[in-house]
Amino acid sequence: MFERFSGPARQIVVQSQEYARKLGHPFIGPEHLLLGAVTVDDPASALLRDLGLTPDKVQAEFLRLIRAADEGPATRMLGGLDRDALASIGIDLDEVRTRIEATFGPGALTRAALNCPRRRRLLGRRRRARGRTGPATQSGPVRGHIPFTRRAKKVLELSLREAVRLGDNYIGVEHVTLALISMPDGVVPKLLAGLSVSPDTLRAALLDQHRKAS
Repeated sequence: MFERFSGPARQIVVQSQEYARKLGHPFIGPEHLLLGAVTVDDPASALLRDLGLTPDKVQAEFLRLIRAADEGPATRMLGGLDRDALASIGIDLDEVRTRIEATFGPGALTRAALNCPRRRRLLGRRRRARGRTGPATQSGPVRGHIPFTRRAKKVLELSLREAVRLGDNYIGVEHVTLALISMPDGVVPKLLAGLSVSPDTLRAALLDQHRKAS
């Protein structure tokens, strides 16, 4: 599939890896691909920035969601980013939760997360670090290969479908972005909602730009 990617679309993947390393994430999710899409030099990327999805704003909202996941109740800690990371290595959190609660009762997984001494110590260190130096986003540099999450792989598959649907023989930034904003769950919809940017508005603008360029 990657042989069909345009130069800027390839750069999305490169930039998404860099953002994952910068944030200390051992996986590449759709949220990292979105950061890449708004960063690269391409007309579709410029359109996204004009509509309010600048790299600074997207990254700031992403960091806010990370902080909320770290500091919120266990039901939030076990959703969103954690769910995507577990899915990247073949773990279905919903199935795990169902099996645990069938054995230990409703809410068992949530209670375990809240009462985990290691989790409490980790949160304490993060809060102390933020008090000294501001928001902490990295747990150390991530080296080596960084895998795509299940949702990120789905985005890449959908980008090919978007290209075919539009009659294009390449996959460009516009196709990757159309795939990203079509995701019904995960972090990307939360990012867009947090920035008050409508997926429908983005899609209409991208399709209009594509039509005029064709």
